[in-house]
Amino acid sequence: MDDQWLVVGLGNPGPGYAGNRHNVGQMVLAELAHRLSAGFKNHRTNSSVAEGRSAPGGPRLVLAKPDTFMNVSGGPVAQLLRFYDLDVSRLVVVHDELDIPFDTLKIKQGGGHGGHNGLRDIIAATGSNDFTRVRVGIGRPPGRQPAADFVLRDFSSDERQNLPVLLADAADAVEMIAADGITAAQLKFHTAS
Repeated sequence: MDDQWLVVGLGNPGPGYAGNRHNVGQMVLAELAHRLSAGFKNHRTNSSVAEGRSAPGGPRLVLAKPDTFMNVSGGPVAQLLRFYDLDVSRLVVVHDELDIPFDTLKIKQGGGHGGHNGLRDIIAATGSNDFTRVRVGIGRPPGRQPAADFVLRDFSSDERQNLPVLLADAADAVEMIAADGITAAQLKFHTAS
């Protein structure tokens, strides 16, 4: 299908990780599924999948949450691309980004993994880095706190107050990428540095 997109939200499985900063990609997918009035169902690609159109006649979105830990997301993503017969250029990965301040989005096509193990595994499994990323800023850890500990902690109470707007903006960005292209989404959502 020319209008179909695979949108993958990165995170870790299970309720213990659900509120972690590392799971913000899956939080964005929950917002998108709500908008599509679609529920996630187990899929044979070791993922949970929800499908629908963002608007009548609009692009078809396949929302997928790998049921694996983030560091091994690549296998399910590669299987999903094969199952839906999609090129990697029709893949949007929504993920947390330490190098962007909290409450900020950046949209990028291609590039490296930047130390993000979920992206690293997707690049390795698909053999390509030519997919779109919606990078949801979570900021750097305070003081000397290790990054690995920071991303596996829940958002702070202050952050949680602004989180619904951030998730809605990221969902809007995904819908705009699918409907109008990456350049339009970048023009709308990138903030001045």
